[in-house]
Amino acid sequence: MAGEIIIDSGHGGFDNGASYRERKEKEDTLKLALAVGQRLEQDGYPVIYTRMEDIYQSPYQKAEMANQTEGAYFISFHRNYSVEDNLYQGVQALIYDPSKTQARLLGENINRELEGVGFKNLGVDAIPELIVLRETKMPAVLMEVGFINSDGDNAILDEKFQEVVEAIVRGIEGAVPLQIQAKGQGDRYYVQTGRFQYDVNAAYQLERIQMLGFEGVLHYREPYYCVWAGWVETLEEAVELQEQLRENGYSTLIVTGDPE
Repeated sequence: MAGEIIIDSGHGGFDNGASYRERKEKEDTLKLALAVGQRLEQDGYPVIYTRMEDIYQSPYQKAEMANQTEGAYFISFHRNYSVEDNLYQGVQALIYDPSKTQARLLGENINRELEGVGFKNLGVDAIPELIVLRETKMPAVLMEVGFINSDGDNAILDEKFQEVVEAIVRGIEGAVPLQIQAKGQGDRYYVQTGRFQYDVNAAYQLERIQMLGFEGVLHYREPYYCVWAGWVETLEEAVELQEQLRENGYSTLIVTGDPE
């Protein structure tokens, strides 16, 4: 099925990646990637993992796997490394081409959310030499989630692991609309502000966002009643609407489709 988010855990098998004391990059990336993927699946996103265990795949194999599935986005998780311990800290997004706005938006979103957890935001850089960025046919981002030889970055990742996962998921969902019942009449973007088991609870939240001046609709997506704000015609408008709703305290994700 096309449209999946490809989640890649950097390194694996005999390739440990960077190491610091007893810590191995391949283990950090697998734990993080699986947790992020599972959260995305809970929200309805189709996910494919390049690996779910400690095996080695070459960068070319990873890119080929992503291309064969015709995935919509490719996100590779890594840990950075500096020449001296505790010299640098922070998260960084790497992309192939700075003009590719979808990949840049994805990297910027994830960085911004991780900055809110406590990481330093090192920005987005284009590194066209990286095989998993150069050879993949979809928007691709390689996330350096902190420096593995930074005690501060490791403390954030370990002590706030679930917050880190949630931050990454928010960053992804803010840049990757969830496809729901698209009907070929042109994409309509909405911002989902909640999903509820009971319609009365969904109706109450819909009334609350309408009182704040937002238009909204209900959408039943078994087994939940979802509250969608909008609609808007472009992803950029949806991101702006999402920020407005977050400022009012709502946890959100962007969806595209038809509520009926």
